[in-house]
Amino acid sequence: MPAIPMTSQPGTSDPASGSMRFPTVKEWKAIVAEYQQSSTWRATWQLVNTLVPYVALWVLMYHFLSISWWIVAPLAVLAGALLVRVFIIFHDCGHGSFLRSRLANDIIGFITGVLTFTPYYQWRWEHSLHHATTGDLDRRGIGDVWTMTVQEYLESSRWKRFAYKLARNPIILFVIAPFVLFVVLQRIPNSRGDTRERRSVWYMNLALFGMITALSWVFGLGTYLILQAIITGVAGVFGVWLFYIQHQFEDAYWERHEDWDYTAAALQGSSFYKLPRILQWFSGNIGFHHIHHLSSRIPNYNLERCHHSHPVFQQVKPITIRTSLKSLAYRLWDEQLNKLVGYRRMREVRREQAAAKAVQGEKAAVQNFENEGGHVATPEKRS
Repeated sequence: MPAIPMTSQPGTSDPASGSMRFPTVKEWKAIVAEYQQSSTWRATWQLVNTLVPYVALWVLMYHFLSISWWIVAPLAVLAGALLVRVFIIFHDCGHGSFLRSRLANDIIGFITGVLTFTPYYQWRWEHSLHHATTGDLDRRGIGDVWTMTVQEYLESSRWKRFAYKLARNPIILFVIAPFVLFVVLQRIPNSRGDTRERRSVWYMNLALFGMITALSWVFGLGTYLILQAIITGVAGVFGVWLFYIQHQFEDAYWERHEDWDYTAAALQGSSFYKLPRILQWFSGNIGFHHIHHLSSRIPNYNLERCHHSHPVFQQVKPITIRTSLKSLAYRLWDEQLNKLVGYRRMREVRREQAAAKAVQGEKAAVQNFENEGGHVATPEKRS
């Protein structure tokens, strides 16, 4: 593909500075157009190499139960990892990108939604809001990880600061929250959704009841719940971590609404998570998240090819497993530094503000004294 000249977007640095420049909407749409085309063959093969092994693992777990849990437990862990790939298929169906047919996307989306305990239409609606607001400081709270600015945290009540710290605790965020999300919250209709979105939750709950009843009859209720807990736990931890690292890294993009830019939010506010090939396969290429947020119409099986198609995408700095671990220390968005920071930075800002307030207080006291007719001697006169 011939190179397309890039023009700087409002608010970006001069090219000579070496910072990233973003293509205009017209430019990037021309680049990604061919990768937005769904492939029936690729989608079918992905269904086969994902759903068939997933079902096979349940069959193997059933047959090995009479032998040893030491065999069954690793199979359940593997099924949990594979469930992440199932969710990516569900995710693409929600974007209408997995297959050309909208009906086929909806049918496969519902089936994979049953396997992942996620109501299809409600999730699709909420996720579309996430794509429309990512990186917008004035439209937070829709399908994202709770993120406060340093100043907001300093001005919050003690209870809200405690709740925020609790919500950002790794054990809560990556272990407990996935269970709460997929087992509890996804069973409740969102009151802001339309009738179809709300009904989709009840249809999904009914389908889940049927699946759970059938598998409990085959495995026994207790055994099934243990196996499902392992699978959901592994998938939840892995999935929530992926979602976290996709937008919670040091140099992420957050701007107030009037300065927010869609292209910048995609290419700078969504990470390129460079994973080993095996993890890239299990995660359905979602590590190329900058490409996905630029155009959600690109199916997961085309994301890598699109990333390599043009130099503009090579400007996105990759995050590796090692460097991604640093993101665990980032807690707040600093609007002065334009980056995510830890609580240490918050304490520094608090001390700076306290010192500035003290100086202002002294100046106000002196001014008030002088206004009342007082006199402050200079050092020379005092000596």
